[in-house]
Amino acid sequence: MVKHIILWTLNPDLTGEQRATVLREIKEGLEGLKGQVPGLVDVHVQIDGRIDTSNCDLMLDCTLESEAALRAYAVHPAHVAVANGKVRPYTIQRVCLDYAI
Repeated sequence: MVKHIILWTLNPDLTGEQRATVLREIKEGLEGLKGQVPGLVDVHVQIDGRIDTSNCDLMLDCTLESEAALRAYAVHPAHVAVANGKVRPYTIQRVCLDYAI
């Protein structure tokens, strides 16, 4: 099994309303990949409860069956569509940690 953790920072130029919409759409899009992407065991996007000591805006926490499943996830058309349509246009920084469990 592999954990795939991503932290993003949203574009600071987003208004409060835009920010709320973007966060909701990222969460819905990424969590909606469960059942669509082979090898994706679990997925959660944390957008609520952020406290002032944070230096990022949201977190993706995925569990995949293997490193091969992670590589396949990265290029799966459903994942690429969410990443290109809902995440990348609105984020300015991405940090990733992948590790075996």
